[in-house]
Amino acid sequence: MRARLGLSYANITCELREVSLKDKPQAMITLSPKATVPILQLADGRVIDESYDIITWAIGQNDPDGWRAFLSQSAALINTNDGPFKLALDKYKYASRFTEHPPQTYRAEGEIFLKELEKILQEQPFLLGQKQTIADIALLPFIRQFAHVDRLWFFAAPYPHVQNWLTRYLGSDLFKNIMTKYAPWQAGNPAVYFPDSPEDNI
Repeated sequence: MRARLGLSYANITCELREVSLKDKPQAMITLSPKATVPILQLADGRVIDESYDIITWAIGQNDPDGWRAFLSQSAALINTNDGPFKLALDKYKYASRFTEHPPQTYRAEGEIFLKELEKILQEQPFLLGQKQTIADIALLPFIRQFAHVDRLWFFAAPYPHVQNWLTRYLGSDLFKNIMTKYAPWQAGNPAVYFPDSPEDNI
């Protein structure tokens, strides 16, 4: 989702191969032995297999709103998101695998970051100010996952500005455009393009 947001923002079309992580195709494992998604193979053969790296590559090709200027300003938020918050999120989301503590313990660990975001969003509509930047797009998928573990709790929790920020994105064309469902790829299938145009593909 994060990689698709970055590619969509940069207006870059690529051939898309949807995979089921329960049945990973050998072509995927050959391309990136760590076999996690997303994976982006460039025309020159290079492989990028981290979602944030795909975003930064994409805005290096086309950056209509000047997101590259916010890379250093975004770093602290993204490092916290991709580090301790994601660790808490994974344990909260898959609490049945992490039975040392109840889910509420992991949720409380994630709330540390939510409280930080709530303070920021009390003062401004986006994470770095008055307009959307790479920080918003990079954090959106993870805040959405956290919210969806227990939607009733999340939307009743004392984080109204985070809730409004998330709700605004969930209703946006940007979000809706990346949420198209695709059938899992198989060798020999006709090419499928994201965002569904074969023009200007990488």
